Amino acid sequence: MEIFAQRVKELRKERKKTQTEMAQYLKIGLRAYQYYESATNYPNIPSLIKLADYFEVTTDYLLGRSQERE
Repeated sequence: MEIFAQRVKELRKERKKTQTEMAQYLKIGLRAYQYYESATNYPNIPSLIKLADYFEVTTDYLLGRSQERE
């Protein structure tokens, strides 16, 4: 699931957001968010949906099941 980590990091940088800002948005600790971007851990389903909505992409795109963002 390294594709998830790459895509979340890429999308965050496109939006010019920090890891801290993303952690606050998701209401999780900074370390927990950093684990997402390092492919050490993954979000639960509600957080995955929240990320997809925030970045205006599909969950399939985040998970690497699609190359289409929308």
